[in-house]
Amino acid sequence: MVEERAYWLAWSQVPKVGSVLLQRLYQHFGTLQKAWLASEYELRAVEGLGGKTLSIIVAKRNSLNPEQLLSQHLVKNPNFWTPADQDYPYLLREIPSPPGLLYYRGEVNRQENQGITPMVGIVGTRYPTEHGRRWTRKISAALAKHGFTVVSGMAAGIDTEAHQGCLEAGGRTIAVLGTGVDIIYPSSNRKLYEQIQNKGLIVSEYVAGTTPNARNFPPRNRIIAGLCRAVLVMEAPQKSGALITARYANEFGRDIYVLPNSPDREEYRGCLKLLNRGAFGIEGEAELLEMLGTIPQLDVIVEPQQPIPELELSLAKVLSTIASEAMPFDLIVQAVNMDSSAVSAALLELELMGLISQLPGMRYRRN
Repeated sequence: MVEERAYWLAWSQVPKVGSVLLQRLYQHFGTLQKAWLASEYELRAVEGLGGKTLSIIVAKRNSLNPEQLLSQHLVKNPNFWTPADQDYPYLLREIPSPPGLLYYRGEVNRQENQGITPMVGIVGTRYPTEHGRRWTRKISAALAKHGFTVVSGMAAGIDTEAHQGCLEAGGRTIAVLGTGVDIIYPSSNRKLYEQIQNKGLIVSEYVAGTTPNARNFPPRNRIIAGLCRAVLVMEAPQKSGALITARYANEFGRDIYVLPNSPDREEYRGCLKLLNRGAFGIEGEAELLEMLGTIPQLDVIVEPQQPIPELELSLAKVLSTIASEAMPFDLIVQAVNMDSSAVSAALLELELMGLISQLPGMRYRRN
């Protein structure tokens, strides 16, 4: 039997099929193997899949063998996760556009992947002030000492200070790259790269050998936001890429924190914009830790789930959408792209099976 991850890999080779469409295919068919084997008629029912893209899919399917592709791919890219893998990061799987492939190097921590150890993103300008550098190291070190994993992008400036502050405090840090995991960028961060690989994790959605390209960094920023419980923007001018990370964090329902500074300073104007839009200002490590909660555990994580029995496709589809955090009925309907009456019937059956619970206000959570 061909592994499901082989089909995630195969779909990633199809032009015009990005992470959003990939997720829609998965939600519509239940597995990407079924999507790969689906007829043209069945594929037309997927939202956002037009005639031109369909023609590309059909042509690519005829020229690709998923099993052979996986065997060849593993030679140069031995370590990667797909959403079909148990170790795929819990919070990242929940965003609207999770990477179909997430390559990694370093030391995997399953408590991070399961969402038990909370992760906090720290981002900002490549050209920080001394004030920004100093506070980034202080904040990163404080988070590390209280059990948080610090996530950043290994860029020059604030990212570098965040990783280094965490490592110097004996903590774990994750670098999310806009290149392949084998490419060190900037090259001046070679020593930092090696430290992170030894005492943390390096991840990327880009295949080995992918060199720096400006268009790869905004998608990289969504991974930083998706992995994390909260995002801190330390210093950012109005056109900083850190604001893209903050936008994704807001879209994903993550808390956004900002380091206050003078509104007259150019390197702070992006932060000021975030404050005006509802981000939290922080005045020091103690206040931030209090706002985040000093116990390193996510609210959405509960005790290990009971083994799940074999389910019909519609039931499995609905169950895979529901997390341990309460989810409204209308969002479930939207996520699974099924008729509301069919969703209601599936929810009732799942509740009778003891797999989910209904809460007031037509909200549901996984048991």
